Amino acid sequence: MDSVQDVQVLPESNDFQELLQSLPCERGAIFHPLHFYKGIWYRAHVLEAAMAFQQHFQARVTDIILATAPKSGTTWLKSLVFAITHRSQYTVTDKSHPLLTTNPHGVVPFLEIIYRNNKFPDLTSTPPPRIYATHVPYSMLPESVKTSKCHIIYLCRNPKDIFVSMWHFGNVVPAENFPSLQSINIEESFERFCKGIEMFGPCWEQALEYWKMSVEKPEEILFLKFEDLKADINSQLKRIAEHLGCPFSSEEQNGGVIEDIANLCSFEHLRNLEVNKTGKLFFSQVVENNVFFRKGEVGDWMNILTPSMAEKLDQVVKHKLHGSGLTLN
Repeated sequence: MDSVQDVQVLPESNDFQELLQSLPCERGAIFHPLHFYKGIWYRAHVLEAAMAFQQHFQARVTDIILATAPKSGTTWLKSLVFAITHRSQYTVTDKSHPLLTTNPHGVVPFLEIIYRNNKFPDLTSTPPPRIYATHVPYSMLPESVKTSKCHIIYLCRNPKDIFVSMWHFGNVVPAENFPSLQSINIEESFERFCKGIEMFGPCWEQALEYWKMSVEKPEEILFLKFEDLKADINSQLKRIAEHLGCPFSSEEQNGGVIEDIANLCSFEHLRNLEVNKTGKLFFSQVVENNVFFRKGEVGDWMNILTPSMAEKLDQVVKHKLHGSGLTLN
C-alpha cells in the first residue's frame, strides 16, 4: 500500500484512472466510494481536483488559506475571515455587504472546486488578499503555499461533533443531489468514522498535521478550535486579525467593530438571511444553502452518541494524538 501512495501522477494525464484503480477503496462513513491516497480518503473527483490544485496553484504572500476538515465550522470561519479582511471596504451596517446577499461559500471558494471545474484556472486577476478554503491536509498543499509565507488558518473541532454534524448532513441532503451519499445506519457509519474512513479523513490526522506545522511556523499558521470560538469569539477574532496583519485599532475596539463582526457572522444571523434560507450552491451537485446551518453547537454529540460510542472515539483520538500536545475532546 505504501508504494501506491507514493505514486505521483498528473491529474490531467490518462494515468489518473489507472492510479485510481490501484488505490484502496472503501465505503465511507457517509460518502461512497472513497479512495485512499497518501493516508487520506477522497472521492475520486475530489482527489483529481486536489492533485491539480497541488501541482498548479501559485500562491502569493498575501493569500489567505482556510483549512478545515468537513463539518468543522468551515462556513463560520469563511464569514469571519472575509468580514475581518474587508471591514474597511464594507461596514457591517452596509446593506451591500456580500455576506448579506451571498452564502459564505460563495465569497470564499473551495480550491478543490475551482480546480475541479478547471485544472488550469486563471486566478491572477483576483485582487489581494485572495481568500481560499480547502479540506486537504497540510501534506497535500502546494509547495508554493508552504514556501510563500502566505497566511494559513486551520480550524479544528471535536471529532464527536464532526461525526454528528456529518451524519445529519448525510440525512438531509436529497439522495438525487448526492448519489454518493449512502443510507447506512448510524452504528455502521460510526464504526467507519472511528477507522478514519470519511471524506478527507481521518480528521484527527489532518488536525495533527496542521497542529505540528503551527508549532513550527506560528507566524504563518494559526491553529484555532471551534470550541474556543464559541466560548470567546471576541478574543479569537483579535487573534485572527493579528495573525493576518490587520489588527483591530483602539478606535475599532472601542467602537464595537469586533462585536459587530461577531454578530454579522453569528450562526443565528447567517441562518436567518434569505440567501441562506432559499439559495443554492453548486459543488459537485446542487446543494441548498440551508443545509450548512443546522445547530452550530458544542457538545451536540451528547444527544446522539451513546456513552460507549463516545468513549470509543475518545480513545481512538487520544491514542492518535498521544504525546503531541494537541487535544480534540
